[in-house]
Amino acid sequence: MTADPAQASPGDLPKRFASRQALETLLTTAFPDAEGSLSSVQGGRKAAERQLRQMDAKRYGRSRNHLAGAVTRLSPYIRHGVLTLAEVRDAVFQQLKDRQLQRDDGSKLINELGWRDFWQRMWDDLGDGIHDDQEEMKTGHDAASYSRELPDDIREGRTGLTCMDRFRDELVSSGWLHNHARMWMAGYLVHWRRVHWKAGADWFLEHLLDGDPSSNHLSWQWVASSFSHKPYFFNRGNLERYSDGRYCKVCSSAEQCPFEGSYDQLENQLFAPQPAIRTNSNRRTNKTRDRGRGGANAALARPKR
Repeated sequence: MTADPAQASPGDLPKRFASRQALETLLTTAFPDAEGSLSSVQGGRKAAERQLRQMDAKRYGRSRNHLAGAVTRLSPYIRHGVLTLAEVRDAVFQQLKDRQLQRDDGSKLINELGWRDFWQRMWDDLGDGIHDDQEEMKTGHDAASYSRELPDDIREGRTGLTCMDRFRDELVSSGWLHNHARMWMAGYLVHWRRVHWKAGADWFLEHLLDGDPSSNHLSWQWVASSFSHKPYFFNRGNLERYSDGRYCKVCSSAEQCPFEGSYDQLENQLFAPQPAIRTNSNRRTNKTRDRGRGGANAALARPKR
């Protein structure tokens, strides 16, 4: 193993290595209980610039909700300051200009950069308050009824649901997970398993290379409905559509899928009866039940403040 000790502060790990194998050797020695090998995501400015050049803003807007869609995978580099939001924004506009595309062709990606900035501003405003429920949950269930512990079968990837177990495996092995998969997993944990969002949010931060406390915790609260005006949930049709059915085809629990049913059926199953929630000018207007709770726009919605 070859490392440059001059790059490390006292008590810190080295920052330069002769190879990725040298890095893995050090981490294996320093953290013998850690599972898995190094993530395939490579760090550094050169890797970030390569990824930025591969960005396709127009395709991103059209396909971002699909697991096989043209997502940017820039989030780890933004999270750790290798790329700034302004750099990515400028790259989007330059790409639109070079390809003679309309400004709207990059609007979805620009919006997501805006949400990342929003989460940071909320963190600046709330401080450690991001770890607490911002509002009462709108599920009809008492907050005390949600477990504060992550179930072992979730942590170990043995729920028997192929989708959730594979999401867990990708999270743990790669340190990254598609945004829609994050939402599905959060919805399953909070609403089907009745686990408090904080347990899931903390678990995600253990593994995500792009794990940002503000966007992570407040997004989990958005799913749970402690930072939104209704809970996010999904059904099997939604999951099959945006995953191209890759999990349901091989799932041993396909005949007893907990996500099977219409949104009305699942709503009655998961939540206690609630008075109708009024919408007002400060809250997102529902287009349709399917778009708001499980359709293509479900992954785009964020609470307005």
